Amino acid sequence: MTGLGKLADRETDAALGGAFAKGSTAHTHPADDIALSDDEKHPRALSDSKTKKPKDNDIKPDAVTLDIQKRSEKYQRGTPAKQKGKEKARSKTAQAKLTHARNQRDAAVLEAARSEALLTEESGFMEAEHMERTYKVTQKDLASHVDISSAAKIFDLSLPDFGPYSLSYTPNGRHMLIGGRKGHIACMNWRSGKLGCELHLRETVRDVCWLHNDQLFAVAQKKHAFIYDHTGAEVHCLQKHIEPTALGFLPYHFLLASTGMTGRLVYQDITEGKVVGEHKPGYGPTHVLEVSPYNAVVHMGHANGVVTLWSPQQSLPLAKMLCHKGPVQAMAIDSTGKHVATSGLDGRVKVWDIRMFRSLHEYTTLRPAQSLDISQRGLLAAGWGPNVTVWKDALTTQATDPYMRRQLPGSTISDLKFVPYDDVLGYGHSAGISSMVVPGAGEPNFDAFVANPFETRKQRQESEVKSLLDKLAPDTVQLDPMFIGRIDPRSYSQRQHNRLVDARDEYSKNKADGKYVDNNVKNKMKGRNSTAKRFNRKRQSNVVDLKKVLEMEKLEREMRETDTKRRKVPEQEQGALSKFYAERRNE
Repeated sequence: MTGLGKLADRETDAALGGAFAKGSTAHTHPADDIALSDDEKHPRALSDSKTKKPKDNDIKPDAVTLDIQKRSEKYQRGTPAKQKGKEKARSKTAQAKLTHARNQRDAAVLEAARSEALLTEESGFMEAEHMERTYKVTQKDLASHVDISSAAKIFDLSLPDFGPYSLSYTPNGRHMLIGGRKGHIACMNWRSGKLGCELHLRETVRDVCWLHNDQLFAVAQKKHAFIYDHTGAEVHCLQKHIEPTALGFLPYHFLLASTGMTGRLVYQDITEGKVVGEHKPGYGPTHVLEVSPYNAVVHMGHANGVVTLWSPQQSLPLAKMLCHKGPVQAMAIDSTGKHVATSGLDGRVKVWDIRMFRSLHEYTTLRPAQSLDISQRGLLAAGWGPNVTVWKDALTTQATDPYMRRQLPGSTISDLKFVPYDDVLGYGHSAGISSMVVPGAGEPNFDAFVANPFETRKQRQESEVKSLLDKLAPDTVQLDPMFIGRIDPRSYSQRQHNRLVDARDEYSKNKADGKYVDNNVKNKMKGRNSTAKRFNRKRQSNVVDLKKVLEMEKLEREMRETDTKRRKVPEQEQGALSKFYAERRNE
């Protein structure tokens, strides 16, 4: 820059400085006020001055934030580990992993709560006016008041030659599998009416069950359990499942569970083909088996009224409940895993709280219920004789009147199932298969990552691969599924200290009870003074273990017995002449 340019800049700065110093009124707007610094050479705006910013605690959340926080409570899974103050992990890498996992969990809960705004569908129940009753509404009346697609879901499939029938639906509710007692097997897309395959096995069929998707299904036949594909071709013969009567599938573990006339519970991995668990409860033949959708624990109902809970890797049952005075006829578990419904030969249907193992309330049927099921929205259905009865809000409260019911004269209900994500109840009987509409039974909003009723072939293949990659180990089946990933907040030294204190207390208690007095310690004489023995004695001179304690107690006991056996000295031999009596005794 030239000298003239620098001079012009200086004159301009001086002019500006003079204007500001004289309090020029060129900028009259309050927002344009300018404050001078201490040296009054560099002007700064008043907006740049330091102002107190409100703290996060002073900001009150709005209604939307409060609503999201309230919704996020139901998406919490387990309780995170509590850290005192600013306690951190030993290494920065471990602390970073813990922080990352915690942030991911919080973000997932928040996103799940926010996504409820996209769930526009709502479940609606049938409401009665004045003196009307919902259980008096017939399926014919419903068909005339619903849309065409819903009316098409009410049908009766007459198959009187191969009944009674049992049925099963895929997790997305799209395909139905039926099995007749006399060997008739068929799978179909019941919404479109497209038949997948049809078989006549000419053998007794006691139960049918879909596996992870609509490509494979299992059949409990007379001697063994068999696996077929969607075309009807036999894939496997499971010879470990002898005379099966009931089947169950664990979708996240890919395990097929069965029980039968032998009374044994068998778990078999369908991906590897090996048996991961085989238990014998000892209660005789069993025909009631249900899998909890919450924790994958298998519930078995026995002939003496006892219900046992099983895990693949534990030889003893996780819990036992005496539910009925007679044989257990049917069982159903809700989607949350909190309530279990059982029916017995005494004609009672009981609802149990599985968390406290106690009965909440019960219902009475004229004949023992042969089949039970609970819908995704908490409706309880029971099939007894030729009748189908549905109760609304029957799990948490005592329902006075049924919600819906239907009667099939001349038939006996053998099995019933609610269709997932739909307001439909399908049931098999001695004359075939029937279906009825139950408003409010299904979940209106589905998660495509769990089950997609409208999935394509490509989506089905991708979900199958992902589920195989996310397959869980059999030992993860427990009553409390949240035990995985829990962190013990105590330090290693604290855990060791608590363990030693517990062991010391247990030993003191057992010693006071006399459990260690009568224990015999073998007195091994050979090799006492070998090099290894001397080294161990020298090395463990101040170590007190159970063996050393027992030896010390034995020595004390022998000394006490020796003292009691020692001859007592008479009073006449005591005194000044006791020395002569002692010499006489020694002679």
